Amino acid sequence: MKIGRGARLGHYEVVSSLGAGGMGEVYRARDTRLNREVAIKVLPASCANDEDRLLRFEQEARATSALNHSNILTIYDIGAHEGSPYIVAELLEGEELRRHLNDGAIPQRKAIDYARQIASGLAAAHSKAIVHRDLKPENIFIITDGRVKILDFGLAKLKPTKLAAGVSSEAATLNAITDPGTVMGTVGYMSPEQVRGQDADHRSDIFSFGVVLYEMLSGRRAFHGESAAETMAAIVKDDPTDLSEINNRVPAQLERIVRRCLEKKPERRFQSSHDLAFALEALSTTSGSRLETASASAETIRTASHSIGREKLWIAVTALAVLVALGVSWAYFTRKPLADARVMKFSILPPENSSFGQMAVSPDGRYLVFTAVAGGMMQLWVRALDATEAKPLSGTQDAVFPFWSPDSRYVGFFAGGALKKIEVTGGPVQTLCEVEVPLGGTWSRNGVILFAQVPLGLLRVAATGGEVTQVTTNDRSRQEFSLWYPTFLPDGRHFLYSISSEVKETRGVYLGSLDGKTKRRLLDESSVIKYVADGAARGAGWVVYGRDGALLARPFDADRLELSGEPFAVSDKVGNDLISFLSYNFSVSDNGVLVFDPSLNRQRRQYRWVDRGGRQIKSLEVTPGIFQLSLSPDEKRFVADRIDQKTGTYDLWLYDVSGANAARFTFDPQHDISPVWSPDGNRIVWASAHDGIESLYQKAASMAGEATLLLKSDHTKLPTDWSRDGRFIIYAEIDPKTKSDVWALPVTGNGESSPFQVVRSDANEGEGTISPDGQWLAYASDASGRYEVYVQRFPGGSDKRQVSTAGGDNPRWRRDGKELFYYAANGKLMAAPVKSGESFEISAAVPLFEFRSGTVPGFAPYAVTGDGQRFLIDSMEAEPNAPLTVVVNWTANVKR
Repeated sequence: MKIGRGARLGHYEVVSSLGAGGMGEVYRARDTRLNREVAIKVLPASCANDEDRLLRFEQEARATSALNHSNILTIYDIGAHEGSPYIVAELLEGEELRRHLNDGAIPQRKAIDYARQIASGLAAAHSKAIVHRDLKPENIFIITDGRVKILDFGLAKLKPTKLAAGVSSEAATLNAITDPGTVMGTVGYMSPEQVRGQDADHRSDIFSFGVVLYEMLSGRRAFHGESAAETMAAIVKDDPTDLSEINNRVPAQLERIVRRCLEKKPERRFQSSHDLAFALEALSTTSGSRLETASASAETIRTASHSIGREKLWIAVTALAVLVALGVSWAYFTRKPLADARVMKFSILPPENSSFGQMAVSPDGRYLVFTAVAGGMMQLWVRALDATEAKPLSGTQDAVFPFWSPDSRYVGFFAGGALKKIEVTGGPVQTLCEVEVPLGGTWSRNGVILFAQVPLGLLRVAATGGEVTQVTTNDRSRQEFSLWYPTFLPDGRHFLYSISSEVKETRGVYLGSLDGKTKRRLLDESSVIKYVADGAARGAGWVVYGRDGALLARPFDADRLELSGEPFAVSDKVGNDLISFLSYNFSVSDNGVLVFDPSLNRQRRQYRWVDRGGRQIKSLEVTPGIFQLSLSPDEKRFVADRIDQKTGTYDLWLYDVSGANAARFTFDPQHDISPVWSPDGNRIVWASAHDGIESLYQKAASMAGEATLLLKSDHTKLPTDWSRDGRFIIYAEIDPKTKSDVWALPVTGNGESSPFQVVRSDANEGEGTISPDGQWLAYASDASGRYEVYVQRFPGGSDKRQVSTAGGDNPRWRRDGKELFYYAANGKLMAAPVKSGESFEISAAVPLFEFRSGTVPGFAPYAVTGDGQRFLIDSMEAEPNAPLTVVVNWTANVKR
């Protein structure tokens, strides 16, 4: 059944045909609800005529969709169109493994990498009692970035054609329904038990895996006859030609793995895909030199066997194995990078159903610490690079910008408005000092932590805590907006850092010193930058940084404190982190371990209109910012920040609520953020550092005229609300002595009068918003140790009560004052029924929907319509389980 362009299958709109086969038609389509492209496979109508088969199909599809593994095709939905069942899946760009095999054997390292990923996908499915039954090159897809996806997992049960006498070797997939005694699989890739029509469990997939791996390494099929019957007979009785006879470069360890997979009896194969994946993982992390050493050692043993007895031989073998194991461990964890050593490369996955955020590899190369969201909570996780799983670090909720102590014992991070540290093994979190808006930190061997804070610049504090000292500030005369991501050099006195600015001659990577006397520009573009010693000569080393989507390394003389050569491309792809959105996501250890995110676009941030259940109404084709957005009172427009990718600075832009008619609203060389509309919709007030410090500016919403200064003082101010009667602008003021406080600026017909404090304490308070009747103020405070939403009388401050109970911020009122919304710490948008007036009553808040905020913490990721029925949200979605790349001894590939 052919389906034309524009046809609708439920809420899926067909875009084009992708191909056809015996199992139906495949189409590219657009999911109109979530505004994403998908693949739809429409199956023959006969599949719907057998109720038992259709029921099993639906059960398999649901089970497969629950796997959510990076090496298995994701199933989104199932349905029926004009009597034909269809499957909706993720849309992949790349080629089937069969296309790669048409050119012969696959390079060994690539084959091992593919095999490792296939085994990982099988392990995930088998753990849920799902068996593929039809693993073959046509059902293995290689994405353009090198990741592997297993297709049609569990859906082989739908394939209806029974094996008949005389069928040719070109026969496609055979019958895979679950009737006892029925042959299931594809000729040439079936297991012996499948050929016999016996029950086939997960070990059948392991046999098929061995057949595929054999073909990748040899370029030949393991079992191939003149007819299907001869091929099946060979599967049952014959062993394939030894790989070493076809390809003498295949190491003995790898051939043994293949042989074990191809054992005729299931009980003699690998008994789990986890074991198989582990064997391949161990092999994939073995360098070429170690393989050669192992081969040479084996030859030595064979020679020795002629002159010593069997007992002495086994003693020698055991001793050699122990020495090799100890030597590899010692070399891996203690050596300096050597130019003549081989490079080892492998991938690691984040915790299940999550994605990597920011990361840092320990100086000794043993551990990786990273941020990840799991169960609605973002926190730090740590993983030993020789382990298979990561573990969360308790007490690190909302952590950002992790970094290591030089001895690899502690992890420094920022959370809850403070700089903190925790031991890598866990334990109590220690707070070192207050930091409101951090932009990275670094820890010297002298026990000094240097960190960046907006808008103050770079500051230092002892690793044990204590007094905070200014090191360098933003030079407003040069239009420096922010200093970020400092990293110490070996002497502990000098460091590298980046400066963002709209002025080309100002922005870039700089050399600085703790005494504040050194400031020299090294690179003309801002980037996170890391230093690693070379080890070949005194002072020799490399700086690693990102530029134009690539990861580069450039020689750096740490004694002369200057670049000493041309850059070299370490990787042509490196992605940005999902928290700051400003920096490239990579880290290097002192001994040559490099970890980086190879995905350029695995995260998607967008503005979306949703209803109270979180169901999408419309997604906007608008470049999202990372600060606050604001909806106009008439709900026809909204204003939001938008980054200039070259300068790293933010301006305000106006849009229709549909995302159309974008118009730039501000043109300053500094950040313009946190906009708020006047209640009549005629003006917008926002924060800008145009005159050196973040102050309040205003301008006509029609864009007529110039921006004018509304309020300036010595401390940063961020507007958060304008009262419904137009009398007060509410803003947060950040004072290093009193932290963040809530202030009100009276606005009168004759001009502005003096501002006054509304909420002030030893804690941080902000995000103030006035109830529609003007009598109550909602705000967020961390007085309890984490941010919660509170309400008190305005302006007097009496009758204070707590609204949220498990963490929350960014309160917003419904226009009639009958609901108070806020964003909870678990990522859910909450709604609390209220009655306000002379008294204030509040009922328990209920969750509306969950989404991951795309804004910087402390800035509202949503706006709400007056009736409380629709929400404009700034959300972020990341590809779950996307891997990171780990490269050991990466400097061996650097050209000198």
